[in-house]
Amino acid sequence: MQAEPRKSLVGEEYEVEIGPVAHGGHCIARTAEGQVLFVRHALPGERVVARVTEGEEGARFLRADAVTVLEASKDRIDAPCPFAGPGRCGGCDWQHAKPGAQRRLKGEVVAEQLQRLAGLTPEEAGWDGTVMPAEGDKVPAGQVPSWRTRVQYAVTADGRAGLRRHRSHEVEPIDHCMIAAEGVSELGIEKRDWTGMDSVEAIAATGSQDRQVVLTPKPGARLPLVELDRPVSVLRIDERNGQVHRVHGRPFVRERADGRTHRVGNGGFWQVHPKAADTLVTAVMQGLLPRKGDMALDLYCGVGLFAGALADRVGEQGAVLGIESGKRAVEDARHNLAEFPRVRIEQGKVESVLPRTGITEVDLVVLDPPRAGAGRRTVEHLTSLRARRIAYVACDPAALARDLAYFRDGGYKVRTLRVFDLFPMTHHVECVAILEPAGKGA
Repeated sequence: MQAEPRKSLVGEEYEVEIGPVAHGGHCIARTAEGQVLFVRHALPGERVVARVTEGEEGARFLRADAVTVLEASKDRIDAPCPFAGPGRCGGCDWQHAKPGAQRRLKGEVVAEQLQRLAGLTPEEAGWDGTVMPAEGDKVPAGQVPSWRTRVQYAVTADGRAGLRRHRSHEVEPIDHCMIAAEGVSELGIEKRDWTGMDSVEAIAATGSQDRQVVLTPKPGARLPLVELDRPVSVLRIDERNGQVHRVHGRPFVRERADGRTHRVGNGGFWQVHPKAADTLVTAVMQGLLPRKGDMALDLYCGVGLFAGALADRVGEQGAVLGIESGKRAVEDARHNLAEFPRVRIEQGKVESVLPRTGITEVDLVVLDPPRAGAGRRTVEHLTSLRARRIAYVACDPAALARDLAYFRDGGYKVRTLRVFDLFPMTHHVECVAILEPAGKGA
């Protein structure tokens, strides 16, 4: 006998007390019946009316927006962005919080994930609990740093550029994104007609004047003539197979970091905040303290940012092996690091390539895995190499915490943890953990 479909609770409203912040840009509350609500646009300690956006009777939890604030937190401000708020643009999570409060909330999330998934207190992780803003990002309440050097605009049916609403395919048309870097804003994407396009990504390189637009057409649509307010190169993503094709201009942009220029092709990965690459290289190198002659690994190496920094510091007697799955990123890394004869870049998934290298011992490791983390298998392999120090760069504190527990099982402890707010107004945060063998200094 088929079960009765559960009643949707979307649109139902509950008056609730807002509890602690949770990972993902929302806070936790409970209905009078005890059902858990994940509430966006709220702050801990507030009393709000929360309107359900997802969920049904009997579900483990519901998602909701705070649509009326009955008792406000002292950390609340009016959102500076006119497109932020319940049911609006989903790009920012904390427009309604003072900048210092945002960093404090992010710190609470990192601490909670470390404790819950790795059993670590901040003290045990060598972390003082602070979340550091990037240089130039410490702004007064009501101001927004313009930091995002890559913005992917969705396109409405009538050709207007916008950003997607939270957990939705619906598009919020905008005329300006406040967190977009100046190099993106000056292109004037929002003023143009993008009829026939599914998305338009704008890229403004750091340290060069390179600007790029990556178009994804709807099936069968013709590309528009791209005339923007600044010179740009144009790429097209084939909607059938995802391949990237050059339309005109260079197929890459030049990014500057650690005193060197890096070619990044086909809209490939690079840190989005203009200060992020240098901030992270500094944190990693200060934590690892490379020595001349060291053998180092750079896993998930992208276009070679950390591999190049390591190669500079280990010298001609040292060696660096980078592993990266993306074919174009590997080509760029080999180009970017051609001046270092003792650097080798291998293409493939880390968990497959690393065991095939035959390497049984290294001095240093850097890993900057995707959001899902490195995983138990890769961590177990790394701990068997007995590196003097390991630097783990993480954009997701939950994945970091899970992997730190695996490292502990393999005999490594966290020496230091640094946390950086490289994504202001959003819930995202970047962490750099430095690990060493647990017996060292014990």
